[in-house]
Amino acid sequence: MRKYLPAIVSGFGAGVLSIVPLAKGLTCCIIIPLAAYLALVLDRKSTKDRSRVPASRGFLIGVMTGVFAAIFGSVFDLIITFITRSNDIVASFPEFQKMINSFPVSEDIREKITRMFQNLRNDIVTTGFSFLYTISVLINNFVINTLFGAIGGLAGAQIINNRMGNIEE
Repeated sequence: MRKYLPAIVSGFGAGVLSIVPLAKGLTCCIIIPLAAYLALVLDRKSTKDRSRVPASRGFLIGVMTGVFAAIFGSVFDLIITFITRSNDIVASFPEFQKMINSFPVSEDIREKITRMFQNLRNDIVTTGFSFLYTISVLINNFVINTLFGAIGGLAGAQIINNRMGNIEE
């Protein structure tokens, strides 16, 4: 358990920040990679390891941080959606309809897409839960957060190793 603690702590922080409205847009490209880097730093402090960080270790801690961020972020997003019975999809549905109507596809396809999102919106507004929304949030968060966590872990290992090289010289 102790070896996963830095990834859990950083993933929790990233998961919380991923539901904050202003920070939500920065989650994939800034918050998750920074959380992976922070997890590497915390891991090094907890193990008192002063050797170079192998790329495989950076990758593993980054992936674990991304997975934990996806778990926490998804759970918090779904709980808030359930309690408030609202989210970004509900709030931006009129703009979404306008966008769909501008797509160069057949009227039948436009109608099916609009109907699908109307059902999703109605489920969220009436019950606070939509199976389609839940699946899409889980898949999106796990794929994106894990990918950017891995990138952040690899970049973080390189940054730590470069700083060690500068200190030794």
